[in-house]
Amino acid sequence: MRCCGCVRWVDALLRLRPFKNRDSLLSAAESAWNQCGAKEWREAFAHHPRIGGRDALRSKFAATRDWAAGEQAGAAAASEDVLDALAKGNADYEAKFGHIFIVCATGKSAATLLDLLKSRLPNDADAELRLAAGEQGKITKLRLEKLIP
Repeated sequence: MRCCGCVRWVDALLRLRPFKNRDSLLSAAESAWNQCGAKEWREAFAHHPRIGGRDALRSKFAATRDWAAGEQAGAAAASEDVLDALAKGNADYEAKFGHIFIVCATGKSAATLLDLLKSRLPNDADAELRLAAGEQGKITKLRLEKLIP
């Protein structure tokens, strides 16, 4: 659940254990994610703090706080103006799409994240949901790799 907050995905991986090696785990994880749909994608999205969200990292998402903080390091170092713009962009995005803005933020600056958010706002709902699901898949893979010695 720390890697992906989708119960169906977690259950699928638990049923497939044990894994022979790292590659078999990552392959099974990707396959299980690809078999999920909109309901499961939204469930997973709900387990993430907002990009640039100041308070969520400290409270609701304590179990993944260290990972999310590292993934969003570029946003954490942002100016107040950029954080304010991210907050507004997040609100606009959520109002339009009904879920938080999901992006694999690792290695991206706050300005880049803001540009990505703005570039995705014009998308239609179906295209954006699929794009966000792809980003969730990237995040999940990175998190799984952190668990593997």
